[in-house]
Amino acid sequence: MTYKKILAAVNEHLNSEFAARYALNLAKACNAKFYVCFIAGKGTSQACCARAGDAMEKLFNEARELGIQAESIIETGDPVKEVDRIVRREVTDIVFASTRREDIEKRFYAGTVARRLSLHLPCSVALVRAVHMGRIQPRNILVPLKARVGHVRERACFAAKMAEGFHSKLSILHTTKPVTRFFHGEVHLTPVEWEKRLPADISGFIKHIEKYGVEFESRLSPGAAARSITLEAAAKRHDLIIMGASERSLPASFLRGNPVEDVLRETPCNLIILNPRHENQ
Repeated sequence: MTYKKILAAVNEHLNSEFAARYALNLAKACNAKFYVCFIAGKGTSQACCARAGDAMEKLFNEARELGIQAESIIETGDPVKEVDRIVRREVTDIVFASTRREDIEKRFYAGTVARRLSLHLPCSVALVRAVHMGRIQPRNILVPLKARVGHVRERACFAAKMAEGFHSKLSILHTTKPVTRFFHGEVHLTPVEWEKRLPADISGFIKHIEKYGVEFESRLSPGAAARSITLEAAAKRHDLIIMGASERSLPASFLRGNPVEDVLRETPCNLIILNPRHENQ
């Protein structure tokens, strides 16, 4: 599978332009058409419109210089509704959007714009949190996986194409609960023993990654998922984390917490949260 039409939604904030450059990189790697849009909401000032317009012009020109077919779109109205209309009209495969401060300060799944985009668009959505805006060229990309991985083909394609476009290395991290035995506590397994316990979904993900020919390594890390991910990213100085959106229901997220929210707040590097839907299109 691949992406043929990629949309970046920008606004007056610099982090949205930064997020759009990840979309531009993916468009280059997939030889896809690149769309950049700005939705002027109610009360948007002329200064904000001007900043967003400047960002769109820069991105459009960069796309043309890279030989990427590009189109810019400006609409007015509710951002989520208008992006949805564009996606349906252009039959877009994936939308990139930046997270905002409200997504970090509030619960991520409590009705923010990012939540609405991720839930309601009929295509895949990549939400980008910018921590280091000077690091748009990641050398090492961390891809954390849990035991059950949905949309294996698309998640592998997304990670591999991002790595291909940036000439990066992928580090696949399987976070799992420690193995324990009654009366003996935690059991320490060798790498070979851990590999034998590798879940089928993760083995399948690795097989799909291998088809793209990108450099990668894989390892396991027993412990709490969010803490393992942030510690790994910090210790190994990863430039980017790519992880899947949570499939937990809203009540479950409130009761048991949500690893995606925890990583969103604590990530030491740039983060992309992918909600994949294109695989089944």
